[in-house]
Amino acid sequence: AGAVMTFTAQKCGICFQPPSIILIYRDNSQDKTRQRIIPVRNFSKFSDCSRAAEQLKNNPRHKAYLEGVSLRQLQKLYSLLRGHLEGHSLAESLEKFQQEETIDPEEDMNKLDDKELAKRKSIMDELFEKNRKKKDDPDFVYNVEVEFPLDEQLESCTWDMESDEEI
Repeated sequence: AGAVMTFTAQKCGICFQPPSIILIYRDNSQDKTRQRIIPVRNFSKFSDCSRAAEQLKNNPRHKAYLEGVSLRQLQKLYSLLRGHLEGHSLAESLEKFQQEETIDPEEDMNKLDDKELAKRKSIMDELFEKNRKKKDDPDFVYNVEVEFPLDEQLESCTWDMESDEEI
């Protein structure tokens, strides 16, 4: 269906030092697995993670590589980085992100503003999509594990462990 994507994202992670998003992807034209390091600039603990994620996803230099990475996943990486800048441990940042991303069934949706409502809706859509993709779906790709020579730089990376299922 449609044009074949040249790049298939496989794994996305965040590196705190220096701040960068690491993307492991497959270069389909050359049949090689590569790593792309995207430096995170102008991002502070006061930055808006959603905006940063959107800007990154639409960045002409990285757009083609990030096609297979969901906006929500990029937001998560940025929120981990922001938590790190605020001095939180990784566990704390992850927990905070989970809380923000979890839909509270008791919550009165009518009281939410449009932005929050849209956010809830996209979470629901995503959950629906996630449950809809079953193994017999032609789009379903079995998890590909790639071995990488781990140099020091990757040691300090935090991989988004959920990313396997979103790709």
